[in-house]
Order: sequence, then C-alpha cells, then structure tokens
Amino acid sequence: MKKRKVIDIDLNNILTANALISKMSKAGGFTGRLVAEGVDIIEDMIRDSSCKVFLSFPAAPIATGLRGVFKELLKRKLVDAVITTCGTLDHDLARTWASYEEGDFHLDDKILFRKGYHRLGNIIIPKEAYGPLLEKRLQPFFKDMYSKGVHEFAPYELGYYLGKYVRDESSILYWSWKNKIPVFIPGIMDGAVGSQIWLFWQQHKDFMVNIIKDEEAISKIIFDAKKSGAIMIGGGISKHHTLWWNQFRGGLNYATYITTAVEYDGSLSGAEVREAVSWGKVKPKAKQVTINGDATALFPLMIAALIERLSRK
Repeated sequence: MKKRKVIDIDLNNILTANALISKMSKAGGFTGRLVAEGVDIIEDMIRDSSCKVFLSFPAAPIATGLRGVFKELLKRKLVDAVITTCGTLDHDLARTWASYEEGDFHLDDKILFRKGYHRLGNIIIPKEAYGPLLEKRLQPFFKDMYSKGVHEFAPYELGYYLGKYVRDESSILYWSWKNKIPVFIPGIMDGAVGSQIWLFWQQHKDFMVNIIKDEEAISKIIFDAKKSGAIMIGGGISKHHTLWWNQFRGGLNYATYITTAVEYDGSLSGAEVREAVSWGKVKPKAKQVTINGDATALFPLMIAALIERLSRK
C-alpha cells in the first residue's frame, strides 16, 4: 500500500474548482479523495486520443440543472457516445419547450396530483409540461418524418431528428445532432416518447423503431476502439449496456462511476466498478473508481475542474 501524508485542506486562495479538487486529492478521506481521483481518470480518458469515451446516465438528472453539465460535455465534444433511457428524451424535450419548477421531497403528493403536478424527487413538473405537451409536439413531428419517407429508424437516429427539430442550445439532443454524438437508448419504449411512437404506429403500421441498428452502431464504436472509457452516473440499463458492450473488446480501460446505491443487495446500481472486472467488462489494470454520492452535488464540481484542466495549453 502506498503511504502518503494526509494534508489539511487550506481554504485560503482557493479560487477555482480545480484548485479545490487538487487539495481534496491530498486530504486523505473519504469520498472527497475519490472525487478527485474520478476527475483524474476522466481527464486521462479524454486526453487519450486512442480512447472512445462513453457517458451513461438515467433520466432523472435531466429534470435537474445537471442537464446543463451533460450538455456541456456534448457541446465540447468530450464524449463519443451517450447511453441513457427514454426518459432522457422526455425531459430534454419537455424542458426545451416548457419549464420545470423547484419543489421539496416532503410535499403532499395527493395535493400535487389534484393540482396537476408530477413530483420527481424535489422537482415539480406541471402535467401540461410533460405528457400532453409531448403529444402535441411529437405527433406532428412523426407525421412529418413519415411523409418524408422515414418509416424505420434507430433510437440514436431519432435523437438526431429530434435535435435538428428542436434547434435549442440548451438541449442535449441538439448537441447530439450538431456534433454527431449518438445517444443510444436500449429501453426506447419505456417513456413518454416511446408511448408517442406507439400511438403514431396505431395508424402507421410500417413506422418502426429498429433497436438492432442501435446495437450495430455501438458495436462499430466498440470494435474500432483501441481503448475505451466510461463516465457512468447511476445504474440500471444505461450502466449495464455500457459495461455489457465493453466486455466484447476485453473491458474498459478507464471507468468513473457515481452512485447512491449500496452493493449489499446485489443490484447493478450498487455494484462497484471492481465487480465488473470479474465479468470481463472492466480490465483488471483499468484506471477505475466508484464514488458514493449524489451526482447533482458532485458532478458539476468534477466537470468544472475538468474543463479548467483541459483549457490549459
């Protein structure tokens, strides 16, 4: 075990996120040091020109201001592919066309329901800003797609079409289209956008989502990559799909994972990155770290420090 003296964090002359992260890396404990290590690993994978970088996350953070951090990663072309859930499409589109509101974890959900609000943690979503709005905007959009001869498409292609359609710089899908960074959605039907596809299909039976095309596009990235890295927020299908595909190239070379789940129930969300080594999804000698904490608190600090580092010549 490498021994290193614990250095107290000196809050004098700390002017930037990276300066704080650098001091956290020498402070010894506990999660703070792992946060600093996570920034180092993300920087390493991005600076490695031979590495393809995957970003995975579930939908819930897109209902929060963390959406802006993910957007910045795509805008700056710091990742090569995104793997997420259908809800990311839902929230990205809904927040492009309407607004969500701050709430509280302890609000009365029965009252919220009567007043026409959905609660997502401590975020409040007006009902008219979600399902009805998406139906109003997406049904004409699908009709236009169909009339132009697009009858079959991959989920990542739908992301491009939607990004071109919204043309809003706050949107993750816009930057996906603008910079041709695919957003892969293995569970495309599990959300409001998926339901709208199903609804349009009722009258257009040849209007189809081809999820195999997503898998083919992912495989090309995987098998062409000399190295691969992953920035993973939360678990579920997004994390699993990222790890699953990387096993076919012998595992990830770099991995930073942020989670609030525990590993003792055997869940994928709680499984630390080191568990994936036993499956061949992460290389035994990979640079990897698992960080326990809320990504809405940790990830903005990490990426702010990263961007500062990358801006240096």
